[in-house]
Amino acid sequence: MSHLISANVIKESGIQFGTSGARGLVEQFTSDVCAAFTHAFISSLQNQFEFSQVAIAIDNRPSSPAMAQACAKAVQQLGLEVVYYGVVPTPALAYVSMQDNIPCIMVTGSHIPFDRNGLKFYRPDGEINKADEQAILNATVEFEAITDLPILIASDKAASEYIERYTSLFDSQMLAGKRIGIYEHSSAGRELYAPMFEVLGAEVVALERSDEFVPIDTEAVSDADKQKAQNWSKEYKLDFIFSTDGDGDRPLVADENGDWLRGDILGLLCADAMNIKALAVPVSCNTAIESCERFNLVTRTKIGSPYVIAEFEELAKKYNSVAGFEANGGFLLGSDTLVNNKEIKALPTRDAVLPALMLLGLAKEKPIYELVSSLPQRFTHSDRIQNFATEKSLAILNYATTHPNEFLAKLGLVNVKVKKIDITDGLRVTLSNDDTIHFRPSGNAPELRCYAESCYLNSALSLVETSLSKIQLI
Repeated sequence: MSHLISANVIKESGIQFGTSGARGLVEQFTSDVCAAFTHAFISSLQNQFEFSQVAIAIDNRPSSPAMAQACAKAVQQLGLEVVYYGVVPTPALAYVSMQDNIPCIMVTGSHIPFDRNGLKFYRPDGEINKADEQAILNATVEFEAITDLPILIASDKAASEYIERYTSLFDSQMLAGKRIGIYEHSSAGRELYAPMFEVLGAEVVALERSDEFVPIDTEAVSDADKQKAQNWSKEYKLDFIFSTDGDGDRPLVADENGDWLRGDILGLLCADAMNIKALAVPVSCNTAIESCERFNLVTRTKIGSPYVIAEFEELAKKYNSVAGFEANGGFLLGSDTLVNNKEIKALPTRDAVLPALMLLGLAKEKPIYELVSSLPQRFTHSDRIQNFATEKSLAILNYATTHPNEFLAKLGLVNVKVKKIDITDGLRVTLSNDDTIHFRPSGNAPELRCYAESCYLNSALSLVETSLSKIQLI
């Protein structure tokens, strides 16, 4: 029997951790690589936690079932029991595992193209941190090469407990009279959302389910998806459209007019509705979060849920209601709190359902578009260049940091100067007219992301479009 060392297998695969777990090409995630990550992950926990089970779930990518089987085989090699939940949203897996006090592994590449995939790891107390990632990469666990894959039979426990988590907070007629469209595509939660909204009284219209994987990015919504939402809203007379990314941890919601909301605006409204006192949000989020003056404290972090979660510990020292969210809309509940005088347990990982339901609760009193327009009007936009080498991105941003005004000129921004530079994560430049432009290489794929913010939507759109077209020529 061939024996392997986890650190060697992982290193040779070329897979590294990004902002949301280990990501790479499908061909890199061989059975032995999946097993190496699993052995290393479990090894990193065994001095801190006692457990006899490990939970596993997947998204709808064609490569995910075999990867889950390889992870399961590694768990079995260690004499532990596998609890398999099949296709469910990442937050559903994380939630049920935290309640059962066991670790879990989610096989998902989230929104990245289907030729890539990934693994997300959760300790019994929640999402792993950056120190845990290094422990996994550096672990030297000896294990047997994978020669056969087990048959996995899915339990519905994660799905049912996730639905109950939210439906138990609200009256069964909360959504009575509402027509809600669910853009299903290939989302991992597409079997759960209709029952969830229907239990709360809504009439649900299923939209565009796909048998092929669709890489929806809630931070860079395509023009085609923008038009689809507006068309659906008119055709089906919808009050709301709900969708998510591939693994169901980032929401995508549209108002009564079929206009998609920015994720950070959705997060702001959700946090306000929940009476959250202290927030941790990434540096890329809309500055309306501070200027709306609805929170006692807002702290800014690097981009990525591990950084937001890491900040919760500090916030919890002074505040008893703590949360965070990202520009992609994923909402992270950092403390147990009350909704409608009912307790909801903390879930410190990205979730798509909670912000959608809290927004719908607010919409009983006022239309969604009015809720949005009541906020300070700072408009954000983002997009990305795909298949753009990370090394090239870093070289450009290094030049921009040392020669900022020359960099602006190369982008065609000749009528403004640099007011402030922030290198918390990538390069964020505040301009003399108070617009901001932020460049950041993706941590998950060879992409360069661009975020912009302005008092005018057209200015934000133009900043991103012009900058991404010009930066490719530098």
